[in-house]
Amino acid sequence: MTDPAASALEYDVVVVGSGAAAFATALGAVDEGLTAIMVESTDRFGGNTAMSGGGLWLPNNPLMQRDGAGDSREEALRYLEETVGEPGRSSNRARKEAFVDGVADFVLTTEKHGFRWIRADKYPDYYPELPGGKIGRSIELAPVDSRKIGPWRKKSRALLPFPMLNSDMYLLGRAWSTFSGFWQGVRLVFRTLGGLVTGRILVGMGAAVATSFAGTVVVDGKVPLWLDSPARRLVVEGDRVVGVEVEHEGRAVTLRARRGVMLAAGGFDQDRQRRKQLQGVEGNPAGSPGALGGGIDMAVEVGADLEYMEDAWWGATVRPVEGGLSSFIVGERSMPHSLLVDKDGSRFANESESYVDLGHHMLEHDGATGPYWMILDGRYTKRYFLTFAVDPKANRAMVAQGIKVTAPTLAELGEKIGVDREKFAAEIEKFNGFARTGRDQDFNRGDSAYDRYYGDPTVLPNNNLAPIENGPFTAYEVVIGDLGTKGGVVTDEHARALRADGSVIEGLYSAGNNSAAVMGHTYPGPGSTIGPACVFGLIAARHMAGAGSEAASTGEAEAAVARS
Repeated sequence: MTDPAASALEYDVVVVGSGAAAFATALGAVDEGLTAIMVESTDRFGGNTAMSGGGLWLPNNPLMQRDGAGDSREEALRYLEETVGEPGRSSNRARKEAFVDGVADFVLTTEKHGFRWIRADKYPDYYPELPGGKIGRSIELAPVDSRKIGPWRKKSRALLPFPMLNSDMYLLGRAWSTFSGFWQGVRLVFRTLGGLVTGRILVGMGAAVATSFAGTVVVDGKVPLWLDSPARRLVVEGDRVVGVEVEHEGRAVTLRARRGVMLAAGGFDQDRQRRKQLQGVEGNPAGSPGALGGGIDMAVEVGADLEYMEDAWWGATVRPVEGGLSSFIVGERSMPHSLLVDKDGSRFANESESYVDLGHHMLEHDGATGPYWMILDGRYTKRYFLTFAVDPKANRAMVAQGIKVTAPTLAELGEKIGVDREKFAAEIEKFNGFARTGRDQDFNRGDSAYDRYYGDPTVLPNNNLAPIENGPFTAYEVVIGDLGTKGGVVTDEHARALRADGSVIEGLYSAGNNSAAVMGHTYPGPGSTIGPACVFGLIAARHMAGAGSEAASTGEAEAAVARS
């Protein structure tokens, strides 16, 4: 699918990658009237974004303002200081301000180009009780017709080819226990069938993000997107990056960039050796196989500094079956009649806390060597929906490989999974006492609005707690997983790559997981990966066009509206 007009190998902007940060940069170039080209190392576009939930954490965004949801620049920045702090240069005040101030421009610009955003108005920040914390800062795209991108539809890396929304997920988990959950399931079925009846193939979540960007940038914006075209090295003249050497259709091609090169090729999720060296674990990534760190390596070769390479967007995942994908656990671990234990049979964290916090607690507990087990009461399997156990074939494989274990009694279950019998029994007894009183005195499960979001409101006095006492009992082996690595190129508030001495590498930009996260070591809210990726991608394009500081300023919000 090479653009036939691509013989002119000089563009204003060259973008390496095809996830959210890459597409946002290309869209910014289109919006500024610049020429651009995108190159992707794999045979599919969309990267981790296409495989994700597709939410964007964007505080004080225009949708909140229209709804009178009560957010402000000051509250957003206060919350970021409370949660992120300043663990490194990539999370400094200027970068936080650039992110918050760039939100309106990104939303308004994408709306001008046909994107239809909706608020996840009930989805809390991950620490909503902290100063500046809110509920409803995340946005997502309404389902889109994937046919709009023609043959490109089959080249998307998206995993979910139907119109699922984040607002469906938390309700579907309790589809068999609450009317609201059941009704949401019915709505999803009718939404899917409605699309098919009208000749549309509707997609949501990460698939909607990748599809919308591709339709706007590649199809409508006519930006060439080369697949199977890995970037090999940056071209430097003097002290400035002026292009990229790409392997394309069996030959080396140099793409020159008049304004700048954006490295948005993702992190090093799939480089097991590097992860073992830097992070102490090989990881169980849930993202794109193309995330091998090539963009980071190219930046280092021209002098870029790196940060947060020891960290990732951690979380618990069911141990993958041989040759299978990771099954990241989000809402399932918050439902009542469940708990997580370590190899001895003891709890070690609040099961309902944010996935990054749980991942960090697994690493702090024993280096995430495990094994860990998610224990389910018999009522759980009847009342709640397990996304990772939907596929019968995968379910059988989990049983065959010892990932899923069942038993009629807790004693027998404990013996099968190899935990300490006495510790396990004592832990269950203590947990059941907490569940009956409604107060988790060890780890405060259920105290936060975030915990309760994924709980069952019909279970009282605590939406997240219920005893483990009715068989048959089930255990799933849980390991450390992630949604991508956090470490990468140190960048400034314009997304420009920086050297260790703080000087700018002219002509070189980085965003998304290719860059060190503005969120530091934490995860303030749902979509804290894709939100900053999109905002800094657009900021970079504006800066390349010479309008960086103006477009990123809330004081110039009128300019963003005027462009719409």
